[in-house]
This record gives sequence, structure tokens and C-alpha cells, in this order.
Amino acid sequence: MKICINGFKGRMGTAIADEAVSSGHTITGKVDIGDDLKAALSESDVVIDFSFHTITQSVFEAAADLGKAVICGTTGHTQEQRAKLLKIGQAMPTVWAGNYSIGVNLLCYLTEKAAEILPLSYNAEITEMHHRMKKDAPSGTALMLAESVLGPRNLSYDDLQHGREGILGEREEREVGMHSLRGGDVVGDHSIIFADIGERVELTHSASSRAIFARGAIRAAEWVFGKEAGVYSIRDVLGLK
Repeated sequence: MKICINGFKGRMGTAIADEAVSSGHTITGKVDIGDDLKAALSESDVVIDFSFHTITQSVFEAAADLGKAVICGTTGHTQEQRAKLLKIGQAMPTVWAGNYSIGVNLLCYLTEKAAEILPLSYNAEITEMHHRMKKDAPSGTALMLAESVLGPRNLSYDDLQHGREGILGEREEREVGMHSLRGGDVVGDHSIIFADIGERVELTHSASSRAIFARGAIRAAEWVFGKEAGVYSIRDVLGLK
């Protein structure tokens, strides 16, 4: 398979290139800021995008014009940007995920099951920690965890509580707490706590290498290549439905 990497000079771009080559694929596009994405993509089967949220739309539009598959791992989009991108993504085979780790997606799956089983009295609190260079917060993975709670509990993004400060009164049962930590070189730690009176359930994932995300992205590219146009999730790739 011929792969174009957008965001090639970034940490994830380097990891994806290494994984792609070791898996027997060819890197036909090494794209970064200022490069001609469309020219590189025209020679490729799929583009893997780990760049910046303001660039994603141009990546999707180029892929749609050329009929090329997209693997998107870029995070930090607003809800409005996300809605627009999901619409464009219907024009070509697209996999969109905030995290391509098998372990993280298992965490989200288990979180969804816990949210289905446990009543609202089991208060949900999400924490995430990343390296000090990460620009967006909360992380895309933390938002995946949030969605795994909101859906089964019939809640919305309005029920997310991003941190707490001051005299806020008692916690509402509908709240889903979201807390972002930054420091050092942490690759990615994510936890969700369901806390009731007398007991709590905690689910945690810790990443020690970016290679796990690169492996997942290449697996997604192999899976989506040749599929019908449409937006797929990493759960489709992994069979976690």
C-alpha cells in the first residue's frame, strides 16, 4: 500500500513512517507545512493525518477530490469543525478516531458498558495527562471516554464539567468531570472513575510508547483501503461493536 503522511515531521509522523515501512508499505508522501499535499496524495492510496486541527479540512477536501482513503488522528476540533469534516468524510473511505491504540479503544468499550450498567449515582470523572508540549485540552481520547459515558446515560456535552474552582455547590449527578494534566514527557494516561457512596470503579490506560498509536493507524489504513465511501470508527476496524 502507498501511504502519504500529513504531519510527517511530528512525533507521530515519524512513528507512523517507521511502522509503515516495517509492515511492508511504501511512503509516497512526506507532507508538512508548506508542502503540496494534493501532489503527494495523487501518488498514494491513503493519507494518514496527524497534524493540526486547522489543517484537517484541507486534507479531507484533497482526499475527497482524488477519491483517496483517509485515516485521521488529529484532535482539537470544535463541534462545528467536526460536523463539517464528518460531512466531507462521507465522500471517501474515512477512519476517524481520537486514539488508535487497541488498549484505549478497549477502555472506551468497557467504559460504555459500565455507563450502561451503573446508575447516575456512580459519578463519572475523567482524568488525562500528556506531555507538556501537547497543545489541545482535553485530549481526543478523553473526549472519546466522555462520549462513551454521555451516550448510554442520555447526556450531552453540556453535562461535561471541565475542572472545578470556587464555591460551586454540591455535584450534580448528571455531571461528567473532565480534568487535564500536562507535564514532562508523558505519552498518554487516561482514567475514568465511577464513584458511588461506599465503592468506586476505576478503569485506566497508560501508554509508554507512540508505537502503539502508529500500529493502530497502519492497521486502520490496511482495513479501510478498498472499503466503500463513508466515515468509520476505530471500533469498526477492531470489531468492537
